Amino acid sequence: MSASAPDAPGRVLALTEATFGSAIRSHELVVVDFWASWCAPCRRFSPIFAAVAAEHPEVLFASVDTESEPGLAAAANIRALPTLMLFRDGLLVQTHQGGLRASRLTRMLETVRAQDMGSVGAPAPEAGQG
Repeated sequence: MSASAPDAPGRVLALTEATFGSAIRSHELVVVDFWASWCAPCRRFSPIFAAVAAEHPEVLFASVDTESEPGLAAAANIRALPTLMLFRDGLLVQTHQGGLRASRLTRMLETVRAQDMGSVGAPAPEAGQG
């Protein structure tokens, strides 16, 4: 996964325990990829994730290296890699384990955008003071 300056459109932002909460709360729509360097499916999915990020600069695409951030991975209850979490308005609205094709990830974004937020979601996992 690649890291970039905060809020750089079309880039993937590396999150830590310290930055996770504020990133989720400060963007309307956030997609987080939990990954590890030893995970072959994660390595295959990484360029797809980056390509979809480039197509959707209005969405914050972020990644969490589970090896560097085990506390955050535990707080998010990560059991398989890669795991994607989609947040809208600071609420977790969708989780997916395993890689995806770009078209499927794009459909997930469209679904989350159209979702009625009155009855869905859970607060972002608490980790650190971010």
